[in-house]
Amino acid sequence: MASIELQNVFVRFPIYQGASRSLRYRLMNASTGGRIASQNHHICVEALNNVSFHLDHGDRLALIGHNGAGKTTMLRVLAGIYTPEAGRVKVEGRIAPLFDAGFGMDPDSSGYENIRLRGLYLGLTRQQIEDKVADIVAFTELGPFLSMPMRTYSNGMQTRLSFAISTSIEPEILLLDEGIGTGDSAFIEKANVRLHKFIERTGILVLASHSNELVRKFCNKALLMEHGRMVQFGPVEDVLAAYER
Repeated sequence: MASIELQNVFVRFPIYQGASRSLRYRLMNASTGGRIASQNHHICVEALNNVSFHLDHGDRLALIGHNGAGKTTMLRVLAGIYTPEAGRVKVEGRIAPLFDAGFGMDPDSSGYENIRLRGLYLGLTRQQIEDKVADIVAFTELGPFLSMPMRTYSNGMQTRLSFAISTSIEPEILLLDEGIGTGDSAFIEKANVRLHKFIERTGILVLASHSNELVRKFCNKALLMEHGRMVQFGPVEDVLAAYER
């Protein structure tokens, strides 16, 4: 069974050679993500500060907060992109990341090569990847572009490819950012149908969202964040009420 546990997690990003500009950073603090702090004579951003929660199979968690509250950092910690400075992260289950089009992809490799690379990153065997290639290719609608290096793709094309690969696996943990786009309106409609079926099959969903409608539709728990700190964790309606206040 899929599960996620965070215990007293801290993530800080040092900003070296920033002492002479520290006043500017402090003045910007009210409008940027994380809390600006001084540590060992350099400026650092506390992207996550003492975050703890536990999710079991069947949980759907919404990450709520203003831009820069720490939602994307949380997704990256859960995906293993960021290693916490302190605390413990334990994730059980295969992760499908749907928040970064370039995650696990090589811009100098072709679309076909990236299907195999990202598939391996997601934990598929080579044979499992080969069994899914035809479905992924058909869903992307990228045709001959799949033989070209990914650096020649637009952002929308990259997102189509990564979306198709990530949603081809049997999901255990889905990490999703509502801001991810997939192209024109016809393709978005097709992608939404696929995504909704994918969410229904997934064991745990973690959704970073500004949409109360999406949160209410998909989630049963919510975490309100502010400058990297936990403000409230609990049932969706309770947390949304706190956020709206």
